[in-house]
Amino acid sequence: MTPLSLSVSIERFAMVEPFMSTNRLTSEAVVVVAELTDGSHRGRGECTPDPRFDQTAEQAVASIAAMRDALARGLDRIDLQSAMPAGAARNALDCAFWDLAAKQSGTPVYELAGLAAPAPVMTAYTIGLGTPAQMAQAARAAAGRPLLKIKLSGENDRERLRAIRLAAPKSELIADANQTWDEGNLAENLAACAEVGVTLIEQPLPAANDAALAGVAHSIVICADESLHDSASISRLAGRYDAVNIKLDKAGGLTEALKLKGEAKREGLDMMVGCRLGTSLAMAPALLLAQGAIFADLDGPLFLTADRPHGLRYEEGLVHPGGRELWG
Repeated sequence: MTPLSLSVSIERFAMVEPFMSTNRLTSEAVVVVAELTDGSHRGRGECTPDPRFDQTAEQAVASIAAMRDALARGLDRIDLQSAMPAGAARNALDCAFWDLAAKQSGTPVYELAGLAAPAPVMTAYTIGLGTPAQMAQAARAAAGRPLLKIKLSGENDRERLRAIRLAAPKSELIADANQTWDEGNLAENLAACAEVGVTLIEQPLPAANDAALAGVAHSIVICADESLHDSASISRLAGRYDAVNIKLDKAGGLTEALKLKGEAKREGLDMMVGCRLGTSLAMAPALLLAQGAIFADLDGPLFLTADRPHGLRYEEGLVHPGGRELWG
């Protein structure tokens, strides 16, 4: 096997406007890009470390750079799964391996992975957290989009939901509580979601408390996000959740995410595919994973002032597969 050379860097992408999620204002996308080369071909992967999981871009760079000697000795994508823990850093390197293999073989990643050719996927468009009036204004501007994802905070959520529904009467709504509800207001908040036709709610309770979801009557799909990381965590989610939100940065790459997708299906859990803020380089492998998902949330590039060259095409709520110039 030809030894591989590694380069890794931090890249920053300006946002159209700052984005508010629970307790965090984001003003730029800070991503880490890993690049592998055999001297003739180049493969790239992108990740976005999450401060909520004590990940920084600098830490991700250090973790990836620590693999340099192992790569020179022949570390491959399969070995990588045990050489690095699940998380954003491994995601960048795992996706770089897939891209490199596609470039070396002239075969697209979906074929290498035994998947069907990807089709365009409907993606959610996220309405950041704000006052009911602020969120209604954002929803009104996005009311032509078929699927909106609403950030919630645990306070005034009924008012937010009602305001958004009035502003975007034709859009399907999904919502993300980001662990901000508790057992005391769970039923009330689920009823508020049902009132305006929300069809899925992500992570209503803190991950440490999700056992409280077992046996809770609900008409809305309840989806695990922070409670799900890699395939080792999925067996305990059945009976508590109806679906899982798989993100490559959590799973540690496309390799583990595909395994997780299969295990979710065996456990009777539906799948949503999400993303962190990033460019089309991060969305391209997630789009392969999103085939057959009940929902996809791959809107990261839409919040940037500029995407990468040869980026994915977003049109009328759909995200279309990219070409080999981008990834895979």
